[in-house]
Amino acid sequence: MIMLVYDGNYLKPSKDARVLAILEFLSRNSGQSQFELGKQLKLSGAMVNQYLNKLQEENMVSFHPVNGKSFRYELTEKGEASLRTMFLDYSSETIQFYSAVKGYIQQRLSSVREAGMKRLVLFGASETCEVFLSALLDTDFQILALCDNDRTKQGTMFHGHLVCSPVMLEQMDPDAVVVTSFGKQEEICRELQPLSEKKGFTVVRF
Repeated sequence: MIMLVYDGNYLKPSKDARVLAILEFLSRNSGQSQFELGKQLKLSGAMVNQYLNKLQEENMVSFHPVNGKSFRYELTEKGEASLRTMFLDYSSETIQFYSAVKGYIQQRLSSVREAGMKRLVLFGASETCEVFLSALLDTDFQILALCDNDRTKQGTMFHGHLVCSPVMLEQMDPDAVVVTSFGKQEEICRELQPLSEKKGFTVVRF
């Protein structure tokens, strides 16, 4: 399932993104009501109705009465073709954005490399960490371990690396601990400060 409903400060969904989200949702859930569609995609009932009527006019969605009050919505052949085309465009833009984030990470870590800090521990085994690992491929950085406060992740493998408890940092000798959790940077930095002073490693945040 693709999720095109993010409504943060920098990735506001466009009209095309909403249309793609509706088409993709209906391709998997033709029997859903307008209410459920709006709930899943975080759109008002009026907006969902407006989009569906427009898609029907453009012969991308067909309406099929279920009873006197509701309809089943299905993609037409044109709707299926539009979904494929729009998804390819969306994927291309997403890859460009992903590449830009990787470039930003590599640029920020260049000062770490220049300071001779190559033995790293990544703190935060999440989707963000996955991007970091990808950005560090084919570099001379050495990933000693991944740490996470989530006990359900500890002892599991994350993209070929064992996730351990932060207490294991006492037994490691990293040059730097890179905070790879964007959402909890302040909290993690405060947690790491006493140990960084004791062990002499640098805490790198973004």
